[in-house]
Amino acid sequence: MPYTLNVNGKSTTVDVPAEMPLLWALRDVLNLTGTKFGCGIGQCGACTVHLGGKPVRACQTPVSAAAGAAITTIEGLSADGTHPVQRAWMEIDVPQCGYCQAGQIMSAAALLATTPKPTDADIDTAMTGNLCRCATYVRIRQAIHRAAALGSTRRTSPPASAGPGGASQDQA
Repeated sequence: MPYTLNVNGKSTTVDVPAEMPLLWALRDVLNLTGTKFGCGIGQCGACTVHLGGKPVRACQTPVSAAAGAAITTIEGLSADGTHPVQRAWMEIDVPQCGYCQAGQIMSAAALLATTPKPTDADIDTAMTGNLCRCATYVRIRQAIHRAAALGSTRRTSPPASAGPGGASQDQA
């Protein structure tokens, strides 16, 4: 069945089953591979995207539930990697293996959009469920504080091309 998805500021129609997870529509149909498959049961956070500005697990969100809502993936967070969270991630050198980082960044960006100056407790609460196999949690928290200091995280710009933290460095 065709569904219209508004992904990273662009409207596109996908002809997929209603129950198909948004993750697979993004990765396999739209070729936006920055959003990762981790566990498939919504527990690890690698597949986190924004749906209507809120972080959701794309592996557990059916396409039918996402139709018509604004969807932002890591590729759409900023056109050139200048979103404060992406900048902070690079400055702090957060990733080790990097696999979970798109989901981590998307959860952090959603937190800062609603809580511009988060406490450690705010960060811990918002990032619960985003697992990092390499245990870079101390650097993740430090980067979130750094992103808050860098400023405005409420807006995202439409993608022109993937930048740091996007598909270009995070393919597969």
